[in-house]
Amino acid sequence: MNVLVVNAGSSSLKLRVLGEDDAVLAETTVERWSGGDETGPLQDFLGDAPAVDVVGHRVVHGGSAFTGATVIDDDVRAGVEALTGLAPLHQPRALAGIDAARRLLPGLPQVACFDTAFHTTMPAAATTYAVPAAWRRKWDLRRYGFHGLSHAYASRHAAALAGRPGARVVSCHLGSGASLAAVAGGRSVDTTMGFTPLAGLVMGTRSGDVDPGLLIWLQRAGLALDDLEDGLEHRSGLAGLSEVGGDLRDVRKAADDGDERAVLALQVYVHRLRQGIAAMTASLGGIDVLVFTGGVGEHDAVLRAETAEGLAFLGIDLDTGRNTEAAADGRVSRDGSAVDVRVVEAREDVEIAAQTRALVNDTDRRKR
Repeated sequence: MNVLVVNAGSSSLKLRVLGEDDAVLAETTVERWSGGDETGPLQDFLGDAPAVDVVGHRVVHGGSAFTGATVIDDDVRAGVEALTGLAPLHQPRALAGIDAARRLLPGLPQVACFDTAFHTTMPAAATTYAVPAAWRRKWDLRRYGFHGLSHAYASRHAAALAGRPGARVVSCHLGSGASLAAVAGGRSVDTTMGFTPLAGLVMGTRSGDVDPGLLIWLQRAGLALDDLEDGLEHRSGLAGLSEVGGDLRDVRKAADDGDERAVLALQVYVHRLRQGIAAMTASLGGIDVLVFTGGVGEHDAVLRAETAEGLAFLGIDLDTGRNTEAAADGRVSRDGSAVDVRVVEAREDVEIAAQTRALVNDTDRRKR
């Protein structure tokens, strides 16, 4: 079964066709994709790609309604659209990808795979905000968690590579957006993001956790709500700390050149990352495997070393040579390290394809 994976980001469109054993049969990335009613990029890709049997879409937010992969029909599309306010950068793009694929491939099953779904196994103690109960009931306020497709694949794959299929895994998805997940036996039990993808770690341009009292104070001081939102989403994180930008590579170069703002930005980033890993370990009652994935997690050996250096008390012991030369799916911990540390290539597409195939096969069995 060939699966077309449609991964619509906030500014790009990633397309892949995965065949048997998840071999990549065709792929392309459309940068600066505007969404809307565009079918051209997908149509051009399909013109050169192998025939596909089913389409799997990444959707960032499933709210409480969508707790697993779901076959898309008009009602499901409407449900996804109703959640736009919770993920305004990503949800409209996912809908644009869904609409384009449904127009161009009307006879094929289309499946929505939700980033939030992986975290629906978290216990109530991890999902419940300590705010008035009336608020929680009226607006369904809870910690949803994100990057679930990436965490699901990375944690499962790292545990398999380590030979510990039921392991306690802390998964670090580190890119322009960043989050951690605590995974026990393949099930998410905690994560750093919350009601929105703003919470948790310091990110490229997003603030991560901020004292809510500070936000109230800023509004009373005269900062407009739109300016507050824009600042937290687009002008905070590494960009706000360093004033260089949100790309960690640029911040590290500035720090190496002696820029004190960039040095502080890296220190804050690593401090919060160590703190988060320790918190996820506490939620698991220990740690067997630590996995780094995402653009930063996979490629920044210095960051991995700095992070591990402050976590030796957990039994994390990196091998300098392995870490420096790390390749996809490589082990970077020393022989004898209590914690197996892995670098895993981010493959949301593999997770989407697996969920899509499983749902379609199950649906076909039910029809027989």
